[in-house]
Amino acid sequence: MAPSMVAAAVDGKGFEDADYNFTHLLKGVKHLSRNGISKVPEKYVLPVWERPMTWGAEPDPLKLIALPVVDFSELQGPNNSEALKSLSDACRDYGFFQLVNHGIPEEVTRGIVEVSKKFFELPFEERSKYMSSDMYSPVRYGTSFNQSKDKVFCWRDFLKLTCHPMEKVLPHWPSSPPDMRELSAYYAKAAKNLFMELTGAILRGLEINQVEEHGALIEEFKAGSQLMVMNCYPRCPQPDLTLGMPPHSDYGFLTLLLQDQVEGLQIQHQDEWVMVRPIPNARVINVGDHLEIFSNGRYKSVLHRVLANSRQHRVSVASIHTLSSNRTMKPSPSLVDDANPPKYKDTNFASFLDYVSSQEPKNKDFLESRKVTR
Repeated sequence: MAPSMVAAAVDGKGFEDADYNFTHLLKGVKHLSRNGISKVPEKYVLPVWERPMTWGAEPDPLKLIALPVVDFSELQGPNNSEALKSLSDACRDYGFFQLVNHGIPEEVTRGIVEVSKKFFELPFEERSKYMSSDMYSPVRYGTSFNQSKDKVFCWRDFLKLTCHPMEKVLPHWPSSPPDMRELSAYYAKAAKNLFMELTGAILRGLEINQVEEHGALIEEFKAGSQLMVMNCYPRCPQPDLTLGMPPHSDYGFLTLLLQDQVEGLQIQHQDEWVMVRPIPNARVINVGDHLEIFSNGRYKSVLHRVLANSRQHRVSVASIHTLSSNRTMKPSPSLVDDANPPKYKDTNFASFLDYVSSQEPKNKDFLESRKVTR
């Protein structure tokens, strides 16, 4: 690309062409969208067989799925056996469910959504202060899924905040917008508390009743990893050519997702891609790779992806929870016997980093690499 064209692109001109300097692509899709591109750059165009071919002007109502709904207040009640069964069935049959009456105040939810939007509206120069390829960094801003490895970029910008230990990482979080740290910390703490309660219920549903194992795992999760990911999906001029996020499963134990009311999240269910119908103020909960390993395959992490759209800007906030990075996840001893031997190798964050640093992660490839072959 000629220097004059680069300068024009920076000024918001010259974006009509779908091919231009790679440096501008690394500024992210918010930057591209703000400059009014009319075509998706070639770096974002998926091979034909990977494109979301069914995505049209409106979602296909036959492809919308009403996920199982679990009432958190009933899980907490004295007569919770039916709610525990619903929770277990959802983890086993879908790997996803919607959690209602979860107790996170609406003002805390509104706060994290609004401050996320404000952050992505900041000038690129302000956001770019937090760009990093260090996966251990307490704050990382970037674009796509893994911009250092992705052959094709996806239509997404993100801000990732490490949330533990809070007193050490908070000073590293963005100080702009002015209420960013305060509102993000409120939400992170509320999400952690919800995760702890929900995990206790999941362990009961798995019949992990041995006091020693149950208590030890809960204590490990208290000091465990929490990563909060704010996702930005601007309007896309050609959503049929790209994806907001490619098919993947989540690395951790559980993910608590706050999505706005703009449809975009799809899960793979019974070999079909189906759109998740949003429920106001609910949290979408999904089984992560670590829970599949811990349950010895009883619960499955599920492939999911995010569609781009040309009509509305979309944001989401995911809180991803698991053990500390130096701890090992393995099948629960309570779920392993001669008839059900371990189906997965022990794994930790270092194993995951080794894997993703050596190749572009796709689908559930990392989890597949942890399966025991017999």
